[in-house]
Amino acid sequence: MRTGAFFILDALFINIAYLGALALRFDAVIPGEYVAHYIIFAAVVTVTTIAVYYFCGLYKKMWQYASVREMYNVLIGVTVATLVVIAVSYIFIYPESGMSPMPRSIYPIAWLISLGLTGGSRFALRSLREYRNGAALVREQTADKPAEAKRVLIAGAGEAGAMVARELRGHHSLAMEPVGFIDDDNRKQGLDLFSIPVLGRREDIPRLVKEYQINEIIIAMPSAPGRIIRGIVDICKTAGVRVKTLPGVYDLIDGKVSVSQLRDVQLEDLLGRDPVQLDMESIAAYLEGKVVLVTGAGGSIGSELCRQAARFRPGALVLLDNTENNLFDIEQELSERLPELRQYGELADIRDETHIQRVFEHYTPQVVFHAAAYKHVPLMERFPEHAVSNNIRGTYNVASAAKKYGCETFIFVSTDKAVNPTSVMGASKRAAELVVRYFNEMCRRDKMKSRFAAVRFGNVLGSRGSVIPTFKRQISAGGPVTVTHPEMLRYFMTIPEAVQLIIQSGSLAKGGEIFILDMGEPVRILDLAQDLIRLSGLTPGKDIDIKFTGIRPGEKLREELFTDREKMGATKYSRIFIAQNGDASLEEAQLLLNKVRQGYGLHDSSEARALLSALFPAVNHEQDPLQTRAGRDLAQVCEEY
Repeated sequence: MRTGAFFILDALFINIAYLGALALRFDAVIPGEYVAHYIIFAAVVTVTTIAVYYFCGLYKKMWQYASVREMYNVLIGVTVATLVVIAVSYIFIYPESGMSPMPRSIYPIAWLISLGLTGGSRFALRSLREYRNGAALVREQTADKPAEAKRVLIAGAGEAGAMVARELRGHHSLAMEPVGFIDDDNRKQGLDLFSIPVLGRREDIPRLVKEYQINEIIIAMPSAPGRIIRGIVDICKTAGVRVKTLPGVYDLIDGKVSVSQLRDVQLEDLLGRDPVQLDMESIAAYLEGKVVLVTGAGGSIGSELCRQAARFRPGALVLLDNTENNLFDIEQELSERLPELRQYGELADIRDETHIQRVFEHYTPQVVFHAAAYKHVPLMERFPEHAVSNNIRGTYNVASAAKKYGCETFIFVSTDKAVNPTSVMGASKRAAELVVRYFNEMCRRDKMKSRFAAVRFGNVLGSRGSVIPTFKRQISAGGPVTVTHPEMLRYFMTIPEAVQLIIQSGSLAKGGEIFILDMGEPVRILDLAQDLIRLSGLTPGKDIDIKFTGIRPGEKLREELFTDREKMGATKYSRIFIAQNGDASLEEAQLLLNKVRQGYGLHDSSEARALLSALFPAVNHEQDPLQTRAGRDLAQVCEEY
């Protein structure tokens, strides 16, 4: 119905264009010879032009949402149609019919008239939609409960800001009126965008809020680094105005922005660096059609690994976790979001070697993301035997099965706490890195194509047991917020960033590497706590107190990214590095595995601590009765037990 109406309108516009061109050419007195042959000419021109329009896609557009891109389509369609008409006229019509050629000057005139009529008719639909939306707002405002539009200032007069302004103008039901832009680019000052002026720079926000009675500021800079967002948020807080932002760039698809995605500024927006970017082609190449296994699939990192891996159309996704509720939740979520995905849940413990072997035998996964681990530093200080049994023996079980059944890519999820470890948890993860490196060397020795690698990153914002949920809980309870030390520094990532690094590393891995992300400068935990209190609309030290509790056993003031013997190597991505030349030999890894496989350190905390202290002497505390053994080599300590 709609397409048929456009066919009829375009047929009318085409003839108006060419008759109008003839009339203009001959001052409204068209010679009889042209009038006599016009019917034949008009029929051919009309059919030819509509056919060209059709193949140019002009009948497939939703013109009520037309933009500049659609105007280009109209321009191309009208231009191509005019050129085809000229070619058809001189090749077929004039020679075959014997009619006199139309004056050449009518073609550019007809092109111009057609462009105006065809484009104007399309964009009239958009104008009609905007008019109707405006009428709807008027009806809304005259109802019993009138809608009062919020006066909005948009930070960022770029592409994202333009799209936000256009959508706010087009969705009057949101009751948000864009008053102006702010932008630090000097070239944009004093200019208009959609008739909305650029009013100043970010330092002008307090003045503009008062002058224009601004209710809300929208930060429309999805790719801006955290320090820029932090600066704007701080200025907005002093101005006493509410702030919202668009999602980060890793949440946007194909650059499309919708006002429905506006949300309050969150802590991850304030990270002082650019977010990680994925190389989609390389990832798709090694995941598409493959059987992918994720251990710890129900955890914060594991569940996001499942979500993101599922985007790349794996042949099957195997979800392994030892907690039934976590496994159930991620299975249900993926089933609802991606019903076509072949997924299989396995309720299994990585410490159960027999069960892990059965899983690998049944599914023969080609890609393994090993994210299952115990990660809480204070708990592992109290129960070091669990760190050894889960993080070391469990990693051995999974890596051993991966080698046995020919896994192509094995990625182990490690931590920056594995660097020069002082905690049981960090030492167990560093030992697990050695296990992964050992299996990679065994595959090389056996001339297998399997690749084993590890990924290190810092603290993950929002993961279970991380500092942010703890701070949020303490703030909601009225405080105090507890911080261990005022100078405690940590590297931070968001969960999507951490997972993107893990997945990207799988495409880079050649075997034996430890990949590390450039996470920018470390962040003070105290600053993090203060930012979160402010983002909650409260004042640190006034509304919410901050209490220092002291450094816990195993903690360092500042985490590192490389061990003393490791050097930073580059990859083809500027933000991802490789730790080269590790600090422990494969002989030590072999000895460690032999002892762990014999059950050493799996059930006794003293044995477990002695095992880790022998490899990493810094894992040693005065309350530990085995401290005198720290610094001895692994073989000596193990022989004494």
